[in-house]
Amino acid sequence: MKLDVIKLDGKKAGSVDLGDEIFGLEPRTDILHRVVRWQRNNAQAGTHKVKTRSETSYSTKKIYRQKGTGGARHGSRNAPIFRGGGIYKGPTPRSHGHELTKKFRKLGLKHALSSKAATGNLVILDEASAKDAKTGALAKQVKDLGWKRALIIDGATLDENFVVASRNIDTIDVLPTMGANVYDILKSDTLVITKAGIEALEARLK
Repeated sequence: MKLDVIKLDGKKAGSVDLGDEIFGLEPRTDILHRVVRWQRNNAQAGTHKVKTRSETSYSTKKIYRQKGTGGARHGSRNAPIFRGGGIYKGPTPRSHGHELTKKFRKLGLKHALSSKAATGNLVILDEASAKDAKTGALAKQVKDLGWKRALIIDGATLDENFVVASRNIDTIDVLPTMGANVYDILKSDTLVITKAGIEALEARLK
C-alpha cells in the first residue's frame, strides 16, 4: 500500500510504502473489542467500597427486648435490614484487569491500524516538529488540514516544541510509538503517523 506523505503546511513530501501485514488486514471487530475491553478493564480503578455490618458504627446493645413486641427479633442496628446498617455483599476493592497475550495485543494493534487505512482516515506526516512552541500557529495548521479529532503517533521520542504547542489543543493527542494503543486509535477520527513512527511501528509489530 502506497500513501502520500504531507507536511504540516499541507504540501506533499513524497510517498511511503506501507506493509500489508500491518496496514492491509481485513479489520475484525471481535479482535478489536477484546483488546479495547482489556485496556479499559486494566484502567478501571476498582476502589469502590461499602461498609459491612462489622464496619458500621452503632451501639452493640440489643435494640429492644426479645419477646413481646409483636415484631421480628433483632439484636443489632448494624444489620443490613436497617437504614445505616451494613451492606450485604456490596462491592469491595479489587482489580478488574484480566490477562491477554502479547501476541493477541499486537494483532489488535495491527487491526486497528488497518481499520484506519481501510476507511481512508490514515495520514502520513513527514515529521511532527515545530520551530517554536506556539499553540496558535499549530492550531491554524491543524484547522487548515481539517483534522477535527486527531491522534498523532511519532517515533521513539517526541519533539518538545511540538508537544508544548499541541498541549492546549483539545482535539489533538500526541503519543510516541510505544504509547500507540488500540483504544486511542479507534477513538480518533484521523490517525496521523510520522515517517519515524511508521518505521518504529513496523519494528515493534514484527
